[in-house]
Amino acid sequence: MSPTSKSSTSRPLEDRVVIVTGGNSGIGEGIVREAAAQGAKVVIDFVSHPEATDAIIKDVEAAGGEAIGCQADVSKVADLEKLIAAAVGAYGRVDVMVNNAGVEFGETLATLTEEKYDLLMNINLKGAVFGSKLAAEQMRKQGDGGVIVNITSTHEDWPMPSDLAYCISKGGMRMLTRTAGVELGADKIRMVGVGPGAINTPINADDTPAETTALEKAIPLSYIGSPQEMGKVVCFAASEAASYITATTIIADGGLMQKPGAV
Repeated sequence: MSPTSKSSTSRPLEDRVVIVTGGNSGIGEGIVREAAAQGAKVVIDFVSHPEATDAIIKDVEAAGGEAIGCQADVSKVADLEKLIAAAVGAYGRVDVMVNNAGVEFGETLATLTEEKYDLLMNINLKGAVFGSKLAAEQMRKQGDGGVIVNITSTHEDWPMPSDLAYCISKGGMRMLTRTAGVELGADKIRMVGVGPGAINTPINADDTPAETTALEKAIPLSYIGSPQEMGKVVCFAASEAASYITATTIIADGGLMQKPGAV
């Protein structure tokens, strides 16, 4: 079967319009590339490095897919409105909203500053809350449902004392997924969290070889996950294969959380 075949088996997101916030690097890039490969029309949100966005779009189009970029800061509601409008303007609708954009600071309660707390929470949690709100409003207008995927973390439920605000933001996304997921069910809108474990992204690029080796030994599957693998999990959550999954989180961590004394 050729890569451009329109088989429903190989292209489960065919013609769906998918927005991915923070879509030009890391897990977001993995989601964008997989969604496009599965036939989606993808809107890539970014705040910096437009050249990276352009390169991804070029790759997607070379493979026969469709994608556009939109520069929007998810911590600002006006920018989120612009992002939704860009998707509707280009493709007429929004079928899937992936709230992926996020930052991480290694701060404890003792070292955390108000400035860093506000920056992290505005991007990670406020962005997801109002991204969900605006996407759901558009989906209600369309009248045929949709899917919102929140990229949380194993730390939505697993304490990491060295990274307090990040854990708080992911815990908030956990309850956003559960609470809004219940609320949106009547509108045929599913909300699913995807909780990655250790993934090979720019966030952990500064890990030493010793830290990487120790982490790999702690993971039952014995390796650090890839953005491409997370893209596959997200696209499953957004597809009809997951039609009865909502208001919960799919944890994709190679078994890390289940290994006693892993960290």
